[in-house]
Amino acid sequence: MTPSANSSHPIAYSDLIVGTKFLFCALFLFLSGIALGLTHLLSPVTPNSNNVIQFEVLNGWGASHTSRQLETAGLVRNGKLFSIMLRIRNLDTKIGAGLYELHQGMSAHQISNKLMAGGKPRTIRVLLPEGLRDNEVAETLAASGLGNQEEFFLMIREPRNFRKAYIPENLGLEGFLFPASYEIPVKSTPEEVLGFLLNRFDQEITPDVASLLLERNLSIIEWVILASIVQTEAGNDDEMKIIAGVFLNRLDQGMPLQSDPTVAYGLNKQLPALDIRAGDFEQDHEWNTYTRSGLPSTPISNPGQVALLAVLSPQRLDSNGLPYFYFLHGFDGDKRVFRPNVNLANHNRDRNKYLQQ
Repeated sequence: MTPSANSSHPIAYSDLIVGTKFLFCALFLFLSGIALGLTHLLSPVTPNSNNVIQFEVLNGWGASHTSRQLETAGLVRNGKLFSIMLRIRNLDTKIGAGLYELHQGMSAHQISNKLMAGGKPRTIRVLLPEGLRDNEVAETLAASGLGNQEEFFLMIREPRNFRKAYIPENLGLEGFLFPASYEIPVKSTPEEVLGFLLNRFDQEITPDVASLLLERNLSIIEWVILASIVQTEAGNDDEMKIIAGVFLNRLDQGMPLQSDPTVAYGLNKQLPALDIRAGDFEQDHEWNTYTRSGLPSTPISNPGQVALLAVLSPQRLDSNGLPYFYFLHGFDGDKRVFRPNVNLANHNRDRNKYLQQ
């Protein structure tokens, strides 16, 4: 029998269905392959890695440049794809300049979230040792690349808009530039730099410290002045409580402090340069604690935490309960010695024994 004209339609329709299914399967496999490829390209470069890589985004970097740099740093597999992802997520204009702590165990999605949160500013590490004078602080800050030495010095001597309430109007910032290690943002102004140091000093005025100051009948400036003398007198931290006790006992008795570092400060000399034969100790000035009783008018250095606390918790008595009034640093052969005493006779005895003439 001859097939009718319509007898071939079921076969053609069946072929069409098969072809369509094949096309859909091929398309599915193709898209699945793309999805798997994209998933791989957006996955961590090194899964389970926690090694921190510091990555910096500079001002003016767009999404494309940032993405290329991430790929170069080994933090993303494909910079172009990462850039596209940022645009899809509307993050391409939200990347902030700064330093980021990233690692190769982070996915592209996690890295993009980090970039959106913003980075830390690049900083300069500055170490301010205990006992620096104001000019030495200015020199240290300038040497670290934070500004001009003369500008720092003038701001320390004559602060304008960032004086703390506890610093008397006629004084500079010396004594309150707290010795510590600082991470200071690169583009900080001199005012901001000094503000970091002053704010760090604020942290020393805890509720316990405030209570002790009230109990000892000391103002903040008196506390800092005395601590600055203790700082420059002491050979090490262990001596500070006794030295503070000596000075507090002398103040209570109306005795002059007779502190060599105060004389050196007033003459703008370092301690070894003092010359008794030239009359340095007889030359009267507001820091000479041989010619004047009481505290000098300003701090003579920037004291650290140990010196500050020593003034509040001094060791004023010896093992027999007698108050200390004297101390000296000397040598017993090659060994350095620290000798506190309760009376002048014993002090003179130790002067003859331990001080090199």
